[in-house]
Amino acid sequence: MFMIMFVLDDPEKLPDILDGWEKAGVTGVTIIESTGMHRVRRKFLPMRYVPALYGHEESHLTLMAVVNEEPLIGSCLQATEMIIGDLNKPNTGIFTAWPLHYVKGMGKEQL
Repeated sequence: MFMIMFVLDDPEKLPDILDGWEKAGVTGVTIIESTGMHRVRRKFLPMRYVPALYGHEESHLTLMAVVNEEPLIGSCLQATEMIIGDLNKPNTGIFTAWPLHYVKGMGKEQL
């Protein structure tokens, strides 16, 4: 089994990503609101009492999925880049995957 993790820069593209991953064969995705070190540091203002009038907080969405077969990683990456474009370009996202040595709680019907 493998873990896929994708940090999505543009949260508005989430429904399309989920549709693409589901068509590729992913049966479940955990979605976590997240932000990165560079966004936190870029927004830091060294003043104590600045009113929160500077717009909304920018965030990412981190998608995590456990898949049973390695080919699903490539299918998810392909589906992602069909929607987002080349992930090597800035402000798109970060796609990673790695093998899992132990998984419990998935249920046999999901694998």
